[in-house]
Amino acid sequence: MPDSVMSDNVTDFTFLQGVKVIDFTQFEAGPSCTESLAWLGADVVKIENPDRGDPGRRLTPGQPDNDPYYFHILNANKKSVTINLKSPQGLALAKDMIRQADVMMENFAPGAIERLGLSYDVVEAINPGIIYAQVKGFGEGSPFEKNLAFDMIAQACGGTFSVTGEADGPPTRPGVTIGDTGTGMLMAITILGALYKRRETGKGHRLQVAMQDAMLQYMRVNFATQGRTGKAAQRGGAKIPGVTNAPMGLYPCAPGGPNDYVYIMTSRANPDHWDRLLGVIGREDLIGDTRYLTPADRVAHEPEVDEAIAAWTRGRSKYDAMKAVGEAGIPAGAVLDTDELNNDISFEQRGVMQTMIHPVHRPFKMPAWPVRVDGKATRVKASPMLGEHTDQVIGDWLGLNGAAIAALKADGAVGQ
Repeated sequence: MPDSVMSDNVTDFTFLQGVKVIDFTQFEAGPSCTESLAWLGADVVKIENPDRGDPGRRLTPGQPDNDPYYFHILNANKKSVTINLKSPQGLALAKDMIRQADVMMENFAPGAIERLGLSYDVVEAINPGIIYAQVKGFGEGSPFEKNLAFDMIAQACGGTFSVTGEADGPPTRPGVTIGDTGTGMLMAITILGALYKRRETGKGHRLQVAMQDAMLQYMRVNFATQGRTGKAAQRGGAKIPGVTNAPMGLYPCAPGGPNDYVYIMTSRANPDHWDRLLGVIGREDLIGDTRYLTPADRVAHEPEVDEAIAAWTRGRSKYDAMKAVGEAGIPAGAVLDTDELNNDISFEQRGVMQTMIHPVHRPFKMPAWPVRVDGKATRVKASPMLGEHTDQVIGDWLGLNGAAIAALKADGAVGQ
């Protein structure tokens, strides 16, 4: 998609202009955090191993990169510098960069950053004003604090599996990576708070978040249910366990594909929703029927209520059903898959989806930062090639000239 299609709706956010972030992150939880800072205008420099870089690049030795999309989606707007942190010169170079940085972020396995010689004590001594941010799978003091974790591990241990799936089925992995990206967003918010406070005190902070702990934040409504019922929150499929309301749930639509459903929910706080819905589906004969007068009555007759609605939705597309029900002032949402969302031109027009123009890979349409400022979205820029900005960043941050950079390359401290 040419940039001109949405040029009026995108700009470069400068909220964090001048903020330098040295980024030792990999895979998703850390990169999603630093990418959000990059979208807000920070100068985010990703420090990568000269050999294969962030494992999230999924590079195969000696083979062309044919799967760059996972890396693209998490590393837009960043720069890449390749440094051999196991080389004394490389480690010294990283420390020189840390001295210039405002934020350092890492999400290595437990103990790895310390073994590299970049523990908080070391970094704080180099730069007392730095915001030192860490993401781990499990928190300090947890019985599992040394364990490795990926998104699905954090979600399993953080409760989200337990409330996802059908009531009579097994726990289910949610289809979104809130264990990774959700944790990254909580850290990004905290980094912004620490930077704001530092303007007053000049002092840095050590920020730590565990992915398991972060999941509890996304489980708050479920803990409210626990408080009310005194027992574990339950799975309910498309329903919400403990909410005695009907109709509420997914209803099948034409032509019957795997995602041809519409979600309809009438509000218990608005008795008019039920009567309006009956008008939409052509069942005015049920208005005033004593079997269905209150939410409790409808829950008692839920199979009949659901079938009355499904009989109407089966004859319509999910878009038509959503339009008709929504225009009647009743909450309704079609189940949209990634292909349908990808093809919705309105997202592009608003800058919510943008096409990354990459110097090597084909253009790739991806979600951008969704918050608009003064009517505009922030621009998506290409994710970096491995080591693409090594010379530029070392020159800009540290003032080294070409001969000094060439010497570092000759010593194996940085990538070629």
